[in-house]
Amino acid sequence: MKQQLMKMLEQRKDEMIEIRRYLHEYPELSFQEEKTAQYITDFYKGKDVEIQTNVGNGYGIIVTIKGGKPGKTIGLRADFDALPIHEETDVPFKSKNEGVMHACGHDAHTAYLLVLADCLIELKDELAATVKIIHQHAEEVPPGGAKSIVESGLLDDVDAVYGVHFFPTNPAGDVGYRSGYAMAGRTYFKLRIQGVGGHGSSPHLANDSIVAGAHFVTAIQTVVSRRLNPFDMGVITIGSFDGKGQFNVIKDSVELEGDVRYMTTEVQELIDTEIHRITKGIEEEFDVRCELEYVPDYPPLFNNPEITAGVVAALQNSTEPEIKSIVEFPMFSGSEDFAYYAAKFPSCFFFIGSKPKGVENAYFNHHPKWDIDEDALLVAAKAVAEVVCSNV
Repeated sequence: MKQQLMKMLEQRKDEMIEIRRYLHEYPELSFQEEKTAQYITDFYKGKDVEIQTNVGNGYGIIVTIKGGKPGKTIGLRADFDALPIHEETDVPFKSKNEGVMHACGHDAHTAYLLVLADCLIELKDELAATVKIIHQHAEEVPPGGAKSIVESGLLDDVDAVYGVHFFPTNPAGDVGYRSGYAMAGRTYFKLRIQGVGGHGSSPHLANDSIVAGAHFVTAIQTVVSRRLNPFDMGVITIGSFDGKGQFNVIKDSVELEGDVRYMTTEVQELIDTEIHRITKGIEEEFDVRCELEYVPDYPPLFNNPEITAGVVAALQNSTEPEIKSIVEFPMFSGSEDFAYYAAKFPSCFFFIGSKPKGVENAYFNHHPKWDIDEDALLVAAKAVAEVVCSNV
């Protein structure tokens, strides 16, 4: 079956590229992917599968392929939302939706998985497994789509979940992996500081919210430098400090927004505790009132070591010429809501090199000039096919 599957994928490489380019032309933002979801649903119409639409908190789709022979149940996930970015590439299939772009490869994720799923459907009588294809909406915007799909219970019978992500750090043919913690978790916070306004000539009659806010910005940097184990990873960023006013007026209130990154749940809990503690201290020290909104978005992504070892073994044993190198990737401080699957099910999220040919330093994900080497589509399809075949 594997040999036949690989040959079918090779024969349909052009179709993967065609699908990817179509999706690239018509991107849709998170939670607004109505037409994309309809395109995916239409692809499966008339095929011998079970289709569940509007799964979770949006346009999620689960397609169940029941093999003709008993075996494991595995999930394969690809996301399909785009980003609010004005595309600056010169490709002929440039986005036709102004200000929206597939700048993170979700078009490619969907394209390879649609074709792989269709090939598995054709071979289902020989398939000793049940494969659940998870077409996931809204990866880019919290709370994301993954958490709600997991909470739907429709995946409760899976033995493992697999997903891939295209990255331009490596050329097509490289497949990357990371066992254990692989990608960072992320928390969003907003702090509103309410003081007492006044005139710059009479600071004793006011209660300066900007001074309190500036102290908060400095103080939270000590969480990483003085509270965190030097061998652990944590980042706290203040991305917005809204304190604009008149030069001689003491502001009565300011609002700050920030981002926290961490690689383990232990670090997540420590930073959470410390930011709340510092916020209370600011209230006491400056006699201001603080309102802290602190929202964990996505947890750290943990690749199950046993499942990941199985993926690596399957890829290292592959004889497919498109899969040229298996590379251990470093931990990545970006976040991914695939982490919600990995938090509940044994999972592995691995990486597909997609650096455009002839480019030394490719534009990274979320850049308006992002592009991929479309040869990576077949690499992704064959790599995931190897994983599927290793489970049957």
